[in-house]
Amino acid sequence: MQTIRVAVLAFNGVSLFHLSVPGVVLGTAQSAPGEPQYDVSYCAESPGMVSSDQGIGLEVTHGLELMEASDVIVIPAWGDQSVVASAQLVKALQLANAQGKLIVGLCLGSFVLGDAGLLDGKEATTHWAAREEFARRFPEVRFRPEVLYVNDGNITTSAGTVAAIDCCLHLIRQRLGADVANRTAKMLVTPPHRQGGQAQYVEHPVPELSSETHLSDVLAWARINLAGNLSLDVLADMAKMNRRTFTRRFKEATGTTVSKWLNAERVVRAQELLETTELPIECIAGEVGFGTSLSLRQQFGAQLGTTPSDYRKMFCLGMNQKNLTKG
Repeated sequence: MQTIRVAVLAFNGVSLFHLSVPGVVLGTAQSAPGEPQYDVSYCAESPGMVSSDQGIGLEVTHGLELMEASDVIVIPAWGDQSVVASAQLVKALQLANAQGKLIVGLCLGSFVLGDAGLLDGKEATTHWAAREEFARRFPEVRFRPEVLYVNDGNITTSAGTVAAIDCCLHLIRQRLGADVANRTAKMLVTPPHRQGGQAQYVEHPVPELSSETHLSDVLAWARINLAGNLSLDVLADMAKMNRRTFTRRFKEATGTTVSKWLNAERVVRAQELLETTELPIECIAGEVGFGTSLSLRQQFGAQLGTTPSDYRKMFCLGMNQKNLTKG
């Protein structure tokens, strides 16, 4: 059985939550017998006692040499993004990058990857509260402040705090497939993939929607009727609002437009069908409300950077190929 070795960096002031997320999420992943499993270990620039953000001391036995012996390296949320990573840590990350290892920056951990020059020319993200400083310090990075996580080559970065869980589930999905990622999410009692991005969480006043707006009920209904008529007029009428009010309230509540939300929900449903059925892609396009396989391909390209066919091949390698159509 192949073991995927993961090194997580610990340092004084490290977030206990972020330090534990890789071990909890990756360690929960259960693939089929004989298939890869994750082995998560911890390292520090100077082995010994490390104090966490909660004042709890942690004994770390490995130094940075653990990174060279690992397949995946995770940098948790950096305690203070204004503190530049040390030359020793930068050198270790640059060596790992040159060896093509998967390197992950969770939340403010992306600043460390930026200090090491690993993000130049790549897409990356970080916590929305540090977006201006990140963009200023790393102008060569193709900054994606709106997403929960982003992968570019061997580098993956995530947004703030709980997005670390989304990011680690994504790592499982990439390496072990959708079934394992979905089972892991169920064990953790968390969605396997959250729609939307950091716009939902950026600090700005979001008005409370009164119960009579029925917006949550409308969204739930729309999710199970994606193939039906989900025009703005229909949704606004169900919410008992006029078009203008519904559009404004919807944006306030979700951080996005009705059209973008529907497209995202339809792509998620298409992903599920591609992963779990052998339906032809034309049928899936109709089932999720895109109507044509062309529209489905366009949305997959825009949202996921791939095609339905390639997505199915990636996550359903064992599927009978005879029923597949070109996506």
